[in-house]
Amino acid sequence: MTMKPLNIGDLKIRVPIIQGGMGIGISLSKLASAVANMGGIGIISTVGIGLTNNQSKLGYKKGNIEGIKQEIRKAREMTSGVLGVNIMSVLTDFSEMVKTSIDEGIDIIFSGAGLPLDLPSYLSKGKKTKLVPIVSSGRAASIITQKWHQNYNYLPDAFVVEGPKAGGHLGFKANALEEISNTLENLVAEVVKVASEIKEKFNKEVPVIAAGGIFNGKDIVEIMKQGASAVQLGTRFIATEECDASDEFKQAVIDATEEDIQIIKSPVGMPGRSIFNRFLQEANDGQRRPAFCKRNCIKSCNPKTTLYCISDALLAAFKGNLKDGFAFVGANAGRVNRISTVKEIFNELEEEYRQAK
Repeated sequence: MTMKPLNIGDLKIRVPIIQGGMGIGISLSKLASAVANMGGIGIISTVGIGLTNNQSKLGYKKGNIEGIKQEIRKAREMTSGVLGVNIMSVLTDFSEMVKTSIDEGIDIIFSGAGLPLDLPSYLSKGKKTKLVPIVSSGRAASIITQKWHQNYNYLPDAFVVEGPKAGGHLGFKANALEEISNTLENLVAEVVKVASEIKEKFNKEVPVIAAGGIFNGKDIVEIMKQGASAVQLGTRFIATEECDASDEFKQAVIDATEEDIQIIKSPVGMPGRSIFNRFLQEANDGQRRPAFCKRNCIKSCNPKTTLYCISDALLAAFKGNLKDGFAFVGANAGRVNRISTVKEIFNELEEEYRQAK
């Protein structure tokens, strides 16, 4: 038995697997197009994108805009499949990134790290880009639905529900990560209820995509029993030949053990999950405080009190310099033990899914 295709409005996704957006620079055009070519949704991470492809000479924000244009166009040259971008709502250039992505004809915008309450305001008449908020509770899904409908007469095209086992920034307080009510299964059930209410009230299908801790086909079967229509995986795609990260970054993920993966406090103001290393220890000891703010990239970051510059740290890691940076990963990163390919991962997931069924 193969997985049921995913429909997001008029978009037909043959395999209901979405590759999570990973920044800075971990998921760009190469990885996103490879996933799209396998029938899933490939996602380009937009955070700091101008820093990764030599556009910083234009200035941080202009460089990001040019970087988005280049990566979407490069991906389009490599695939005719479905492509998305991930745009964090806490970015200071959020508006410009959204407008540029829509102008470039991106299929889907995924947006989280806060509630993207004004996202539909950028969608002008005739544009077909789908808007998918990333939420961590049924309450957040309800608030977004209400505000979008009330202010823009627009409803979410899908929801991504990100649970506490995800990598990168987490939509929970640190002390709530282990609460039973916040398991991915419970959160998916909450958001499926919101999607059912939208269907009943507005006659619109809003699929729910489960993310955070999904690793194999058995996980996919189990979470789909809770009503999820698709899954999103990030960490599993890092150690692939097609991933845009450096070889050193990929090796750090392969070498990581379960004990190495820890929750950290991010300058963004949210907890995050990463491979703990010497850089993060030095940051905790106050040895990595920035002298000044180079980019003003995140609304919630206070350069006077932050322990380190997160854009510098993630850029260094992307380039393979883990002495001056670190890798964000999901809770299952310790299970990744070799370099694979996107095709191999899709084949493994589908075979595991069939066996679990």
